[in-house]
This record gives sequence, C-alpha cells and structure tokens, in this order.
Amino acid sequence: MKRVIVTRGEKETEKLGKFWGEQLFPGAVVLLSGELGTGKTVFARGVGLGLGVGTPITSPTFTLLNVHQGRLPFYHFDLYRLAAEEELLDLGAEEYLYGEGVSLVEWADKFPAFFDMPAVTVSLKQEGPFVRRITFSSDDVSYQEIIRALNPGS
Repeated sequence: MKRVIVTRGEKETEKLGKFWGEQLFPGAVVLLSGELGTGKTVFARGVGLGLGVGTPITSPTFTLLNVHQGRLPFYHFDLYRLAAEEELLDLGAEEYLYGEGVSLVEWADKFPAFFDMPAVTVSLKQEGPFVRRITFSSDDVSYQEIIRALNPGS
C-alpha cells in the first residue's frame, strides 16, 4: 500500500510525524529516505513528539544513533556517514530494530538488504522551498492501517 501526503512547511511535516509517533507500536521500524534538506529530521522530531519524548530530537549524523525515552524507547539512526553494512552490525543495530522500541532510520535506502523486516518506508521529496511530497508505503498490515488513517491534515 502506498499513500502520498504533501506538506507545506516544517510545522506540517512535524505534525505528520507526530501522528505517526502516536500510532506506532513496540518493534515498529520507520525507514526514511530523501535528499539532504527534505525534512527527514523534522519528521523524526514529530515522531518523537508523538511518542512523548521530552528531550530535544536532533539529527544523529555524527553519533549515528540517539536513544530517547517516551511511552516507548525511540531509537533514531542516521546512516549518512556509514559506508558499509558491517558498520550497522558494529553499531548493534539489530538489537534495536528487533527490540521493544520504535526504530526510525534516516538514509535507510543506503542499505536496503539490511532492512528486510516489516517496516514502513517514508520517502521525502522537496517540491519547493517549503513543499514536501511524502510517500508512505508498506506491505505489512500493521503499517497499512496507519497509512489508511492518514489524512492531509494529520
């Protein structure tokens, strides 16, 4: 199942992420893709808000992983600087991805074979200075229910 939502500005992108954070469940995996500046971290910040995270959510570009606590643990990965799948194993990514928290992975499309678990893929594309086309897709029924519940004002 695939659904496209267009947002106009950071607040709308963050609000959409918050909706997802409110719906996500233990073991959920969100795979983000998009060029630099398309709003991946803004969406992630919204997911964190929806999960009730009280600490600032920033891109873990240099740390590779930020762990936050909300109603569920929130594992925020940024794979931009990784060059090989082995680095994901060194990071212990599998323990987080198959854990009880929510894993959100920026730049997941760099290692598609690694992420073969049920997940939702969120692709962000810039269409103007403030306009983002965000495509949600998943073959898993749990994520499809959330995709169905989306509306443009989410």
